[in-house]
Parts: sequence; structure tokens; C-alpha cells
Amino acid sequence: MLDYDTEAAVYDETRGGTPRAEAAAAAVLTLVPAGARTLLDIACGTGIVTERLVRPGLRVLGADAAHGMARKAVDRMAGAIVLADVRRLPLPDASVDAVSAIWLLHMLPQPRTVVAEAARVLRPGGVFITTVDKDQGHDVGSDIDAVLAPHRTRNPSDRADLIERYAAGHGMRPVGEASFTGYGQGRTPSATAEDVLLGRYASRLAVRGAAAERLAVELVALPDPGSRRPDPVHRLIAFGTGRPGAGPSGASEQPQPALR
Repeated sequence: MLDYDTEAAVYDETRGGTPRAEAAAAAVLTLVPAGARTLLDIACGTGIVTERLVRPGLRVLGADAAHGMARKAVDRMAGAIVLADVRRLPLPDASVDAVSAIWLLHMLPQPRTVVAEAARVLRPGGVFITTVDKDQGHDVGSDIDAVLAPHRTRNPSDRADLIERYAAGHGMRPVGEASFTGYGQGRTPSATAEDVLLGRYASRLAVRGAAAERLAVELVALPDPGSRRPDPVHRLIAFGTGRPGAGPSGASEQPQPALR
């Protein structure tokens, strides 16, 4: 697992920067109900996506557990960022209209608690919007994918059917989908080999030690090891609380109390 306090300094520039963030935010906003007044972006990282979720009439907040990430996010959105474990949010029940989680669930061995917490803080008619199947999104049919395929984790924690099951357990159902391109995230064989050796794919690859070293050698032996392969495409699902009129196509028009 990455040390996100340290990673914060280079996170944006090594993760596609503004183009990737703009694509993610635009896709999320297509799934936020028109009547939503408050959105909480959990595991908001540096806030590069979070700040782009702001639209007229929508108050956007961010939460992250890593001090380094939260400090960067505060630089972008002073007064709107909280340092918090997203499994235990410092918010009352039914206090926000939307919760977004971008590139989070795949990193958690058991994301059920996060889904439950999102459901807890959502108001009736609210939506939980999350990326799912992240590893599958990176499978673009490249030679890198062919090398990694035999070593992939067989049961990723952000598998769409699992997240749908967890959501259903809290009264939420799918109400919409979107996708976006992970600009700047096309892999190179050499960088992938380095990540394998450093354990950065620990949640997605069942390979360690000497096996990781052999896999890295196989990756750098691919043609043009410094050339990027195609960018991934990420999938978003919106889960609604089930109230009639909720979801991307419409939201409750009842007055909403201010976030406490």
C-alpha cells in the first residue's frame, strides 16, 4: 500500500493531472441529481477532482484520512475539507444529498463498511457514486495486460456485483452509470515493472518476492518498454436510496436543511 502522506507531493502530476480530473468530475456530475444541494467526496486526495465537482447550488465537501493529501486539498478548497477516516465519517445521519468515491473501493480489502457509511450519511433521495472494476478498466488489451493476466487477483474488492450487493443491503439500488477516460494513465512496461517490485499493485496482483522479480523482468522485455499503452476507461455506478424521483434523472424538490 502506498504511503499517501508522502505520495501527495507528486500524486497529481503522476496520475494524469488536470485532464484526468476534469474527465472524472464531469462524469460524476452527470450522476448527481439536479436538486442535490450537498455532495461529500470521500477519500478526496489532493482535491483535484473535488474542486471540479462544484456547480451552482451544490455545496461540495471533501474528506481524506491522509494528512498530506488533506493539506493539498485544503490549498484548493479551504474550509471545505475534513481529515477523517471515511469508514467513520464525522457527519450525522441523513446529512448530504450525494457521496462520491473515486478510485477508492479497489484499495480496500473489505469496502462494505464504506458503502454502509455512505448510505448512513445520505438523505432520502440521495445517491452514492463510485468507481467500480478499476483493474478491469486498465485492461485495454495491451501486451502488458497479457503479461499481468495470470497474476491478477481473482476476486477484486471493487467488483461491481459485490458493490451492488453491499448497496442493496442498505436500501440502495443502481440508478445510473457513466464512464470516463483515465487520461495520462496508460501504462508503460518499465513503470509497471517498477510498481510490481514496489508492491504498488498489492491489492490487484497475487505476486510477491521472487515471483514479482520474474514478472518485472518479463515486463521490461516487452517491445518499447518506455512507451505508453492506451489509457484506461473507468466505470462509475450511482446507487440511489430508492425514493421515487431520486437519481440522475430527478431529485426531490423538498427544501433541504443545511449541512450541520
